[in-house]
This record gives sequence, structure tokens and C-alpha cells, in this order.
Amino acid sequence: MHPDECERVLEVFAQSGFHTELTFPHWLGKARSGDDMVDVIFSSGNGCARVDEDWFEHSIADRVLDVPVRLIPVEEMIWSKGLIMERERYDGADIAHLLRVRAAGLDWRRLIRRFGPNWRVLLSHLTLFGFVYPGHRDLIPRPVMRELIGRLQREIAQGADEGDPTCRGTLLSREQYLVDIERWGYRDARRGPDGTMSDADVACWTAAIQGRAPSAA
Repeated sequence: MHPDECERVLEVFAQSGFHTELTFPHWLGKARSGDDMVDVIFSSGNGCARVDEDWFEHSIADRVLDVPVRLIPVEEMIWSKGLIMERERYDGADIAHLLRVRAAGLDWRRLIRRFGPNWRVLLSHLTLFGFVYPGHRDLIPRPVMRELIGRLQREIAQGADEGDPTCRGTLLSREQYLVDIERWGYRDARRGPDGTMSDADVACWTAAIQGRAPSAA
């Protein structure tokens, strides 16, 4: 849902007898009643895939358990899953399976815009798709591959931006790149000015890592 609707939705759940909490203020609330739980999602753990009107405008009408629903658009699902590369969870197989059955109908322009400056991640998934399914490589439009490979070639020609101290690995994993931030002096891409998460958001998200000391930032 839209970020500004989360509080109202949690209030409705609370009025219906659910226990509610804003588990992570930058992306997720929860409503519980006995063994039942509903996630109230308005962004992603890395703060990149924030829900906006496009999620609803391009949603897919369907029925689940005989209830009319609007399903997440395929483009937004690929975008939000594309940046999940944790040690214990990697959603690349989900993306490969989605591409195998839905690539022909994708709005590729919109998908590329969604990834924005993180287009290298999209290129990596499309490259892996060709590795996983050599017989289906032509499902990925050649102009899309040419555009993304062209961007890569231009970046290679320009060389590294040696003045940029950013580590974008934290957009892929909240744990595996903390050493870059905490010990090696890199700037966390999740924080401003380029990121969307505050210091408090990052601290809360990091403290929830299983087995990590609560005092870690």
C-alpha cells in the first residue's frame, strides 16, 4: 500500500481486534490475531522499491481463494526481488521463472526505469537468465540487452569514479556488506543523500539480523 496509508490500515486492524505494530518504520507493519498474520508492506527492506501509484495502476486483476484481488505487477515484482541477495535468501530463481513465463508481455521500458541507477543488477539477472535457460535466451529482447550492455561499455570506457566512497552492496544485503560500512569507511548507499533510509531506519533494520548484537548500527 501507499506509505501514507499504513498507519490508517493498522488502525483498522487494531479496531478489529488484531495486535498491530510498525515493525520497521521504513517499509513494514504487521497485524496478528492468534496464528494469523498480515504483512502491511509499503516499501522494501533496502528502501528502494517504495510503493507508488504505478503498483496499483498496473496491477493484475485476479481471484485468490475465490476473493477478487489486485496482484502486484510483474515489473514491480522483478524490481523488488531483484535486489534481494542475502546469504540466506536469494530471489534470482524467482526472477528467472517470472521471465520464463512473462518476458514476452513485460513493459521493458518501465522495468528499466524502475531499476534506475541500479540497472547493473537488472543486467546481471538477464545475463543469468541466458545461462539458466540457454534455449530461451531470445525471450529477452535484443534491444534491451544491447541498451544495458551499451551502458556497461560506456562505464568501462569512462573508468572508475575514484572519488565515490559509496558501497551499494547494502542495497543487496543488510548484513554481508556491513564490514564495508563499519570498518572500511564506505558510505552506505541506503542513507541520504542518494538513499531513502535514515540512520534510525538502518539501525533498526540491522539490529533485527538474527544473532547480531543489538547495539550494532
